[in-house]
Amino acid sequence: MSDTSSPVVICTRGSALALAQATMVLKHLRALHRRQSFELKVVKTTGDRLQTTQPGDATESVPRGLFTKELEEELLAGRAHIAVHSLKDLPTELPDGLKLAATPTRADVREVLLFRSRELQPDPSGSDWSPGRRVPYFGSGLDGIDRLPMGAIVATSSPRRSAQLRHLRPDVEIIVIRGNVGTRLKKLASHSEFDATLLAAAGLVRLNYDISPKGQLRVDPRLGQEERRKIEPPPSGILATVVEPEEMLPAVGQGAVGLEIRSDDAATTELCLPLNHPNTFAAVQAERSFLRAMGGGCQSPVAAYARVVGHQLHLRTASFLEGRCHTSDGFRIVREAELLGIQVAAELKQRAVSVTANGSDV
Repeated sequence: MSDTSSPVVICTRGSALALAQATMVLKHLRALHRRQSFELKVVKTTGDRLQTTQPGDATESVPRGLFTKELEEELLAGRAHIAVHSLKDLPTELPDGLKLAATPTRADVREVLLFRSRELQPDPSGSDWSPGRRVPYFGSGLDGIDRLPMGAIVATSSPRRSAQLRHLRPDVEIIVIRGNVGTRLKKLASHSEFDATLLAAAGLVRLNYDISPKGQLRVDPRLGQEERRKIEPPPSGILATVVEPEEMLPAVGQGAVGLEIRSDDAATTELCLPLNHPNTFAAVQAERSFLRAMGGGCQSPVAAYARVVGHQLHLRTASFLEGRCHTSDGFRIVREAELLGIQVAAELKQRAVSVTANGSDV
């Protein structure tokens, strides 16, 4: 690593979103270390293969670690120096010899509800609708979860999103959807089997999508003309509404990118350090500590969101057991992020036990 002619290898998955994140990291590293050469290495993971062979969204429906294992093997074998992950994919327990070196500034943690605009609604006079047939939903403006019609069908494979949707709208039917962001948007635009879907705002932003003041999903108009030509626009007629964390908590680490390296690689540690955003690092430490204390990749849907408020770190969490919503939150000073996660997990577990014993929801 002292020889700047030897490239620093950054490994990543090959999905559009993963490449966008890794390219962002590469751009920042090149700007910070102009004498050092860098290169990207695309690695296919077990999770990528499962996405093409099994139904469902592997992002949250397959066991944790299947999107990171092969990248970590590249690090441990010395074939790569940095692995760039969507942090929500990275297990809370890392293999011996590896560490989380940095987390750049976190992107938007919120969810986005996507649905078809009324401009896609077929002409009733030419439709083949018949009595008893389901009428698909075509929304307008900034309709939210509360505006979905009774019995609406929402497509998602995330247990966390499904549980929170059922808590907010017990009448909603949930079906499984698979594929990357582009595939899902095309399915939403062209299929009437479901009415809406949910995606992470951070993923849409990193793919250079934007929501207009009227709620239309579009390519970010702030990009230059040359950049815009390189981006595949979303299908026309897709509307989007941001769902606030107060309504639906994100996944642990949602919106954050993690840079994983070998624990004993001092030179790469030094390279990554300027990319670290302390408030993001503290927030995801608390969230990951909470998840670890809850049992790591536990099967019950778990959500958490931490943020720095003044000189303290605030952590809000939710867990869903047997159809019940259990919530807990807490504050600690920023440097006690891991202790905060452990504390809130203990409180949440105790609350869940109490609720189960008393037979009433929290």
